[in-house]
Amino acid sequence: MKPSIVKYKRQLALGISLLGIVGATVQAQTGLQATTVNRPDNTAVNKYYVSNKAPLQQQYFIKLPVTAIRPGGWLKKMLELQRDGLTGHLGEISIWLSRQDNAWLHKDGKGKYGWEELPYWLKGYANIGYMLRDQKMINEAKFWLDAALDNQRENGDFGPFVTRQGKRDLWTNMPMLWCLQSYYEHAKDKRVLALMTKYFKWELSLPDDQLLEDYWENSRGGDNIYSVYWLYNRTGEAWLLDLVKKLHKNTADWTQQNNLPNWHNVNVAQCFREPAQYAMLSHNQGDIQATYDNFKLIRDIYGQVPGGLFGADENARKGYDDPRQLVETCGMVEQMTSDQMLLWYTGDTKWAENCEDIAFNTFPAAFMPDYKALRYLTAPNQVVSDSRNHSPGIDNNGPFLMMNPFSSRCCQHNHAAGWVYYAENAWMATPDNGLAAQLYVEGEVTAQVGNGNTVTIIENTRYPFEESVSLTVKAATATSFPLYLRMPEWCNKPVIKINGKAITAIPAPGGYVKLSNQWKNNDRITLDFPMELKLRTWDRNKNSVSINRGPLTYSLLIKEQYEQKDSKETAIGDSKWQENADPAKWPSWEIYPATPWNYGLLLNGQPLEKIVTVVKKSWPKDNNPFTQAAAPIALKVKGKQIPAWTIDQYGLCGLLPQSPVTTTEPVTELTLVPMGAGRLRIASFPVVQ
Repeated sequence: MKPSIVKYKRQLALGISLLGIVGATVQAQTGLQATTVNRPDNTAVNKYYVSNKAPLQQQYFIKLPVTAIRPGGWLKKMLELQRDGLTGHLGEISIWLSRQDNAWLHKDGKGKYGWEELPYWLKGYANIGYMLRDQKMINEAKFWLDAALDNQRENGDFGPFVTRQGKRDLWTNMPMLWCLQSYYEHAKDKRVLALMTKYFKWELSLPDDQLLEDYWENSRGGDNIYSVYWLYNRTGEAWLLDLVKKLHKNTADWTQQNNLPNWHNVNVAQCFREPAQYAMLSHNQGDIQATYDNFKLIRDIYGQVPGGLFGADENARKGYDDPRQLVETCGMVEQMTSDQMLLWYTGDTKWAENCEDIAFNTFPAAFMPDYKALRYLTAPNQVVSDSRNHSPGIDNNGPFLMMNPFSSRCCQHNHAAGWVYYAENAWMATPDNGLAAQLYVEGEVTAQVGNGNTVTIIENTRYPFEESVSLTVKAATATSFPLYLRMPEWCNKPVIKINGKAITAIPAPGGYVKLSNQWKNNDRITLDFPMELKLRTWDRNKNSVSINRGPLTYSLLIKEQYEQKDSKETAIGDSKWQENADPAKWPSWEIYPATPWNYGLLLNGQPLEKIVTVVKKSWPKDNNPFTQAAAPIALKVKGKQIPAWTIDQYGLCGLLPQSPVTTTEPVTELTLVPMGAGRLRIASFPVVQ
């Protein structure tokens, strides 16, 4: 059992899981109080940002409006690549975004094209526009948002009128509600509140046997619950909580012991959090624990791999748990989103750790470096990415490993939210009118704090590739407020300095350092997170191993050979595109290994610091560190080739051999690069003798 789960269960047993637990004072300087806490005290209510309204359980952290954060550094670069790549131009390709015969543009909800694809894309596309202050994107988003707002039907229903077995399918409206919520944060358009009020009254009127009956909506009722909370926290209408109870009752049961309602990878990543969401109303600690149990269950069986996720392909299957099994790009986005939400509700840094793990080590590898194509499925051990049908080695029939901008439907659209949601949750407000640094990344946050003054905190860092983080306070007048700094679980000896003076006591890994101070203009906080090498052994997966340095997992540098293909010819069967979509402008790509990949690591039981060399290189000029050539850090380690470990009959990386492996091949120096930088990679290694 993972330590963070043990810690949380212990707190449940003590009956203090919903309290901010204050540790010893780290150091007291003049005007400064520094303490360690597991989570903030949630008995207060933030005065400036909307959080849970009674009788809902108060949150530990509060999401700031999308307009509060300006990303910088490599994260801004990722958003710009998305804007200039597939996300920003998907309207030229996807038939689902065509304005002809689109059900989202008609009041009766009828049209040939209209389901999840449009809101999947819009929830990322619009937010990237808001965050980059890109008026062209904002205008395009508003066209679709206005259509949703203007086409609500008299009974309160809205969106594409999709029925299955005679029952109204409400899933597609759930992501659109999220789009409207972000739009309200940006524009304060009261039409959003009116639409949601009328729609939720209509939902409440539906009999139970007509509500959330279809597979997708039944699994994903938690997304609907989140939107009801969002509206309740702004209007306070008590009947909305009756709707929450009704939605929970009609949603799939995610509280089962040692079982899940289904094992579809996106559903698991998206829906395992539903019990913890409902706990905000039920105040039942068992509901929160059910979410922790779901997370643990899927990873105990299928998640004995690096990268923060689990090998489920389309659906997890018994016996298919090797690190060559893959996860949908949608699953990556939804798991990161779940992590962010659970951070609000539980205050547990475990969720920030998992969010980083996926964002740094799994998510970037799902895309071409220019973000103009993506693939449906990505694995920790993946040595080919092509248009071949690899079933039954994977649970999908068709070209599901292809980097293709015309393909995938769900992931093609839903990937847009991954990085921008990450940016939105880098900083959060706290119940005591403070701010919390959650996901360290370059940029700035502007927010009301303390007695209502507005401050900006400028963050300079190249984390997770470098160890230092610098925070500079910008304030017109001196302002007292608490500042929470998340201490990464992997860092044993963090160093914190305030205006050059060190906090001398070392806080324990995990949790937060809370700095209560009257902050003045140009006050500076510096953090140093020494990144030690760490070996992880996956004893339930053939005793394979992975190497981490800080939050980054490292994988074998495999030279990648790219072959351009026709996007229409190599698309998954249910893909559709606009008539004028040009595959020459938007090609697909196959990727093959041009160097051997079948190596094991030679460890000989020695400490990593004695056998691994850390190689630091210059920062990439284009600000994109997630490529093999530009990755600013690499590791050198010895290994041996394993000739019997080959590509198998399904065209996939062969199953891991049991470690330790005996091989007579010569010792070779291997280069490892950050796992997120390799479109082909081996990140779970056999150990050789």
